[in-house]
Amino acid sequence: MSIRKGTLLGVRDDIRVMDVTIRDGGLCNNFGFTDEFVSELYKTNVKSGVDYMEFGYKASKNMFNEKDYGKWKFCNEDDLRAIVGDNDTSMKIAVMADVGRCDYKTDFLPKSESVIDMVRVACYVHQMSAAVEMIEHFNSLGYETTCNIMAVSQVSSEQILQALEMLSKSSVDVIYLVDSFGSLYPENACELAQKYVEVAAQNGKIAGFHAHNNQNLAFANTIETMSYGVSYLDASIQGMGRGAGNCAMELLLGFLKNPKYNVYNLLEFIEKHMLPLKEQGVKWGYDVPYMLTGLFNRHPRSAIEFTSENRKDYSDFYKQILEND
Repeated sequence: MSIRKGTLLGVRDDIRVMDVTIRDGGLCNNFGFTDEFVSELYKTNVKSGVDYMEFGYKASKNMFNEKDYGKWKFCNEDDLRAIVGDNDTSMKIAVMADVGRCDYKTDFLPKSESVIDMVRVACYVHQMSAAVEMIEHFNSLGYETTCNIMAVSQVSSEQILQALEMLSKSSVDVIYLVDSFGSLYPENACELAQKYVEVAAQNGKIAGFHAHNNQNLAFANTIETMSYGVSYLDASIQGMGRGAGNCAMELLLGFLKNPKYNVYNLLEFIEKHMLPLKEQGVKWGYDVPYMLTGLFNRHPRSAIEFTSENRKDYSDFYKQILEND
């Protein structure tokens, strides 16, 4: 049986906090953040001691029209530098590259020419070979890398172990457990996390966790997986992210006892920037339809559509999910 790592009052030097507000939150407003919002969030994260800030995706401009999205769908180098300059801070810059949705061989500069520090490769289990190829490419360019394996709650244990085995032989730095549908509970989240941590540790790698809040368990699952050795923790301001959103950064930094993390600046940012976003009608966070898709381990797209239509017929939505089972 695995032993919990650390104590409630102690500091774990291996912990790294990743802000995903712009990337995951961008799915709520088509990445339509103002430059002021992104710049102030960058400054806030630096003041708060956040270790990494994920700015968005490096999506294919052949597949996605730049006119249809905000700039953080594509994270052009000039746009990044307009916010961070040369990023003369201790916080690192990350972007996400989806398998099959990016032109990674042409759209990434060598690390020596880019302000980006880390590339997060997102994939499904059946895309592992393509993900490993991307990881090796980014490693050759000099970037830190993660692999975020999505939708593992719908995948067999055997497939997960095969994926972890493939990653263990790659150059990846961090292997992420991702609760894409917000369907995990602390018990099975930490059981999976222990598998990830074990494989990662055996091969000189690190495990991470990315939660969704469909059942109001994003924070609970994050700190539970952390207690069993997960080191890289994703969070967003007020939990802003696709559908039910993610683990709230203010909750996570409030929990961590490392004095380098500071909640006060987050509160100022929430007052000045997050509340106006909600007032403008941008929607995210726990709601009954997301609870139902999480409960039934379903992709939240139907709940997102339900919410966007301002529907309140929850019982009908419940039946709809059952009928599509």
